[in-house]
Amino acid sequence: MDHDILVSGGGLAGLTAAAAFGAAGFSVLCVDPAPPVTTRAAPGADLRSTAFLQPAQAFLKSCGLWDRLADHAMPLQTMRIVDAGGAVPEPRVIKDFDASDISDKPFGWNLPNWLLRREMAAALHDMPGVDFRPGTATTTLFTRQAHARVGLSDGTTAQVRLVIAADGRASPMRQAAGIGVSTTRFGQKALAFAVTHPLPHGNVSTEIHRTGGPFTLVPLPDHEGRPSSAVVWMEQGPRAEALFALATPDLEDAMSQRSCHLLGRLTLASQRTLWPIIAQHADRLSAERMALVAEAAHVVPPIGAQGLNMSLNDVATLLDLAQARPDSLGDARMLDSYHRARIADVRARVAGITLLNRASMLSAPPLRDARARALNALYSVTPLRKTLMQLGLGARG
Repeated sequence: MDHDILVSGGGLAGLTAAAAFGAAGFSVLCVDPAPPVTTRAAPGADLRSTAFLQPAQAFLKSCGLWDRLADHAMPLQTMRIVDAGGAVPEPRVIKDFDASDISDKPFGWNLPNWLLRREMAAALHDMPGVDFRPGTATTTLFTRQAHARVGLSDGTTAQVRLVIAADGRASPMRQAAGIGVSTTRFGQKALAFAVTHPLPHGNVSTEIHRTGGPFTLVPLPDHEGRPSSAVVWMEQGPRAEALFALATPDLEDAMSQRSCHLLGRLTLASQRTLWPIIAQHADRLSAERMALVAEAAHVVPPIGAQGLNMSLNDVATLLDLAQARPDSLGDARMLDSYHRARIADVRARVAGITLLNRASMLSAPPLRDARARALNALYSVTPLRKTLMQLGLGARG
């Protein structure tokens, strides 16, 4: 074999998978068609941020990545849900879910995606068992019971025991394996960018519901001496495109109003990007000599910091199975076990977040009023509130 494992995809999940299996002593080749964009201002930079919830942070620590990330991470102590669905965009219901109710740690830690890719790529270069080849794509897949042979865009082939498909929602490896998907399209897009604001965020992640989808402010470290947050603003597609095209002062007016001025006037502090919103899950999470992880396996709207945390649960589950039977890496028994271990949770979370997203999109006043009453009811029952927070953390098992 050329390597034990080939990871197809150099996004955050793929880089984490390469580091996790490399740290566990497996020989790993990780490829991605594009070099990682690792500066905030570079064209193509991913200006979204990722909140690593408690289980994900513990997993990153176990595979040697967290020490590189900790100094850049902003703790998320409180998750604030705001309903602003009245006649004017003002808060009418504000509920805080404080991590201290269930833990002595924050809910999670937030980092910008471009910085995560920079630090993770650097970590892989320091790992002797990992060969990271940015700028190289997978082109063909041929599997047999004993191995997989993957063709690469540089003209070489790699023979491996296991292929980990972490190559996105349109996964070429998933398609090559003939695995179908179930997809829900919402007609939404999300604007993502960073802002500064005069009021401190206080380590509070704020999700504001009105129409079209949530407007979310997630704490970032200060930028140029001012408090800063990452924004994900979900709207119906035409509205999102119109906002994306606004001149900066007009966009700042619109975002400040949509945020209910909770942190004062927002000032754009980065490029802006636009992303389509879908929910999707693969029909199966494995095929011969292949495991699907991350967006190759499931895609959810950016609500409740679930996406990458689900992805790291995939990787952690796969690693547990590989370490339990290292001589049988990638065989049918291991991959069937992986599918069974993850598929119920994947489908449940995709369905749950789809439901939450549809609720966030409501525009009819009676339905928006019902959403506000539901938030009040859920919050007022303490055992239910704590159970929801525990479920939101996404801990395995």
